[in-house]
Amino acid sequence: MVNIGMTSRDVARELARRYSTMTHEELDLLEGILVPMKFPKGEKVISEGEVCTHMYWVVKGLVRQYYYKNNKELTEHMAVENNIVMCIESLFKEKPTHLNIMTLEPTVIYAIPRQQLERVAMKSLNIQILYRKILEESLIQSQIHADMLRFESAQSRYAKLVKLQPQLVLRAPLVYIASYLQMTPETLSRVRTSALMNGAD
Repeated sequence: MVNIGMTSRDVARELARRYSTMTHEELDLLEGILVPMKFPKGEKVISEGEVCTHMYWVVKGLVRQYYYKNNKELTEHMAVENNIVMCIESLFKEKPTHLNIMTLEPTVIYAIPRQQLERVAMKSLNIQILYRKILEESLIQSQIHADMLRFESAQSRYAKLVKLQPQLVLRAPLVYIASYLQMTPETLSRVRTSALMNGAD
């Protein structure tokens, strides 16, 4: 196996630290289901038409979740290190997804199989808590993004992204940031210039 920098135990500990305290036995259960994956830049983790069966914890790198509408790619979500990405409807309905997940940098991921996570969660209250908190976090992130698009100006959307996810602003191509914020690249360029002049970036 290619060395990917973190062991399954390291990742289990980090997930426990972030979401739920665990005993050594519970860490063993969680560690046992994690699947290490390594991708070059520009490779799809999951493609439209596939069934999403895993949640993906990003250990290193940057991924973009997007879909097609009117022959255009629209960015729905991006994730850097220590974040989870998933196609949540496909994951739970076990139906083909309309979404794609692609790497924007060389990326290391640990996949968490949903069915195996549910199986070990039956044996552990703390893993149940971890599972619930991961889903809560995903739903809250989706709500924040939806509300940002509905209620905030272009300037406010960009300022919020800088505040909440500064690594995305530094590392993601501007065309994808613009798509994520539902503005044209030209509008994003003007907003960034204004933010720089005001010392906000």
